[in-house]
Amino acid sequence: MLSVYEGFFSGGARIVHSDVVLGLQEGDQQHRVLSLHGEVHREATRQRMEDDACYRSLTAAGVGVTSLGRVFPVSGDPVGFTGPELADTARATADADVILSLKEQPLRLLNQAGLPRRPVVVCLHRSDPENQGAALDELKAAIADGRVVACVCCAESTRAAYQAAGIPAELLHVIPNGVDLLRFRPDAARRLALRASLQIPAAAPVVVFAARYDAMKNVPLFLRAARVWLEREPDGHVLMCGAGMTPANPGLEADIETAFGPQQTLTDRVHLLGVRHDMESVYAGADVVALTSAWGEAAPLCLVEGMMCGAVPVATDVGDSAAIVAGHGFVTPPDPAAIARAWTEAAASRTALTPSLTASRERFSRTRMIASYATLLDWVAAGATARPALPGPR
Repeated sequence: MLSVYEGFFSGGARIVHSDVVLGLQEGDQQHRVLSLHGEVHREATRQRMEDDACYRSLTAAGVGVTSLGRVFPVSGDPVGFTGPELADTARATADADVILSLKEQPLRLLNQAGLPRRPVVVCLHRSDPENQGAALDELKAAIADGRVVACVCCAESTRAAYQAAGIPAELLHVIPNGVDLLRFRPDAARRLALRASLQIPAAAPVVVFAARYDAMKNVPLFLRAARVWLEREPDGHVLMCGAGMTPANPGLEADIETAFGPQQTLTDRVHLLGVRHDMESVYAGADVVALTSAWGEAAPLCLVEGMMCGAVPVATDVGDSAAIVAGHGFVTPPDPAAIARAWTEAAASRTALTPSLTASRERFSRTRMIASYATLLDWVAAGATARPALPGPR
């Protein structure tokens, strides 16, 4: 199997897909990864492939990872590919039985004429296909050409959105995101250690916001809610982590200044943590995991990871967020005051909601997710026609 990535940079889709590759590699499948870009500059962060946590995990497990060596954003023509790049791609795809495209963006490479024809499975991780630029057209072209034989949707909202955008329903298979339940779990020692490292009292209420600095995440809304909440909760603390969530990002600094206005002293309890590789500790140290996204989300990984670590989810109603949060947390309108009230209620309800969060763990299991991918890929490799029955939550 060959997976094609647009690049290695911070984001839930890359984390999920890399974890799937690792899980399948542990079984009887052999996987390799080809990345279009070796370095990506986005979210006010320079992200080299070799520095990425997913890259290091894959290579440590024996998964071969190569790159066309591009740097994003690309100077000149962003679509055209050179002869050497196409030759490298041809060699990589020739040995594959099945190709997995992480989202639809790599299809601009895989649709190039002259490449070996192999069945392509596209892994879709958003609920706004119309906002993906030319990528939706590339997906439709690959389907019309017969290259794409299946699409994995990480959420029901993804399936519905792509079907509405004209993708044939028979190609769309839903495999919900899952996480490693041994890694993401409540842990009192991690909770205390994380809080001690940030000088946060053990009893203080803590809200974590795990997102890259992108317009879809609606960072200004989160910050306005944080101001209201920190005014109301004199002991409260807010953690912000992800690409671009650092003082070095002028956009974020401007957002903070705008949101907090004359009450800048409240930002002493806003911790900008940047990209973290110990999210299990960050979530375990929090009482609430927050999502304020305005569009594009499908099955937000932060909600699942946070819930599995014991943090109560509070989310806007985007993608499958409401279905994920149902019975475990709170859904809010995009209003700062309403969000702040929900954070307070969520923190107070943490103990009461623990049994519900614990009972839901199997539903969000990495093992179930990987088993579903394995079933689908075996079906594609065998060239079968009957739609496969994918393992689902009981």
